[in-house]
Amino acid sequence: MPIPRLASALVLTLALAGGPALAQAPADSPRNVAEPTGLWTGPMRGYTPTTLAGAKVIDAGELAKLAASENPLLLDFGPADRKPPSMAPDAPWMPAHRSIPGAIWMPGAGLGSADPAFARAFAERVAALAGGDLSRPVVTFCHPECWGSWNAGKRLVALGYRRVYWFPEGVEGWQAERDVATVKADPVWALAAPADQPQ
Repeated sequence: MPIPRLASALVLTLALAGGPALAQAPADSPRNVAEPTGLWTGPMRGYTPTTLAGAKVIDAGELAKLAASENPLLLDFGPADRKPPSMAPDAPWMPAHRSIPGAIWMPGAGLGSADPAFARAFAERVAALAGGDLSRPVVTFCHPECWGSWNAGKRLVALGYRRVYWFPEGVEGWQAERDVATVKADPVWALAAPADQPQ
């Protein structure tokens, strides 16, 4: 039997026997990404799970219906733009962050930081935005294949929010058929976030 066939047969045998060969796809694969037990602390851009325990995963159509009927709190956890190093230091830098209309942009708030000050600042800001209502629908999003909104959704579930929605398609998924708006970073979050956390 040629080696490639032998290898394929071995993988198939292990898979059928419940062996580890196909138990989990590698980290650089979009297939079967497992939910971490805690917050994700690796790079923010990368393949994410298709689920978020305790939250509902929604697509753009479902988000549009929710936005039209229930006034959810829309939280954008997309990262702040960084001035390209190739630009001259004195060159004008005026990035424009596009988001879902009505969203609150909290750059850096989707980090998997274990810092208690970070967690406290996050909890307090979201509580203020939600009016202290744990039953208000809250939607987290950023960009496709971005862990920031997944982490934020996980934090919200742990904080007791009962209607957490994760929109993994992000701004790009929304703007495929709908308008976006230019938004500025939430000034209260910018002041409340610990100074050593990237915005």
